[in-house]
Amino acid sequence: MVKGVTVKDVNSQAFVKAYAAHLKKTGKLEVPAWTEYAKTGAYKELSPLDPDWFYTRCAAIARHIYLRGGVGVGALTRLHGGRRRNGTRKSKHANGSGNVARKALQALEKLNILEKDERSGRKISSTGQRDLDRISAQVAKDSSIPESE
Repeated sequence: MVKGVTVKDVNSQAFVKAYAAHLKKTGKLEVPAWTEYAKTGAYKELSPLDPDWFYTRCAAIARHIYLRGGVGVGALTRLHGGRRRNGTRKSKHANGSGNVARKALQALEKLNILEKDERSGRKISSTGQRDLDRISAQVAKDSSIPESE
């Protein structure tokens, strides 16, 4: 295992993918029943094509809060928002779903990865930081292996 590797040191896409796989493999994350039908924002036309999108969203939220504590639902809706197409008018930013962000935060709190910050929002807990650092060390180890030619 690579020592001293944190979430900041690894590729974000590789980390989110690995942490989402870890969350799914453990089976402790409560996935709401409505995730099969829900859209991730009012500006979207379709629901996500990936059936495991909730694990990916939870992993991305955990990574974001690791890097920047004190984040609440409003900041996460802006983060996971997108471009709203207004027909012939110019596109503008639209926020993502607040319910998805709220349920992801609550699910991560139940796993003891996040905890409420005394000032505002959520912050990473010590057990959550340990788990995320362990996964990032695995990602760093996997990416440092040279591929055979």
